[in-house]
Amino acid sequence: MAAAQLQRDAQFLCSDQRMDTELIDRLVLQLNRIYPQILSDKEAHRFRKLSVPTKVRLVELLKHLYVQGEEACHEFYRGLHIHAEDVYSSLPSRVKERGPVFFLSCLSFVVGIAMLYYYKGEGKTPRCTGLFLHCSAARLSKGAKDVFISYAKVGK
Repeated sequence: MAAAQLQRDAQFLCSDQRMDTELIDRLVLQLNRIYPQILSDKEAHRFRKLSVPTKVRLVELLKHLYVQGEEACHEFYRGLHIHAEDVYSSLPSRVKERGPVFFLSCLSFVVGIAMLYYYKGEGKTPRCTGLFLHCSAARLSKGAKDVFISYAKVGK
């Protein structure tokens, strides 16, 4: 699965300006130090050679990882997540996975706010609203979740 995902994301990674020399070096070093069975010292030296353009080194690295298999691709994604979360979260394969969940969490948040507004105006809160509001806050950040839930509790 990770190898197929890397194959789909390769074009995006090669065209993204954030995939610069420094980031590629960090990824190569992490793979070499933590997983020398994936990237040996000799291979790491080859992918860090500054005389070769960055985009060419990235293409070669991605091909090498794809040939190495699932574990190598998975560890590349793990390193990308650690060193460049913004690039990792904007990968085509990640955006597709996040789409429906993000939509549903936004929808539940809006419905929760609408229920708060509607029932606050009438001065009564149905018993099931509290549980619903807690579920609506599930995908929010910690700070926003705390404010949302405390507002829901005050409304009871």
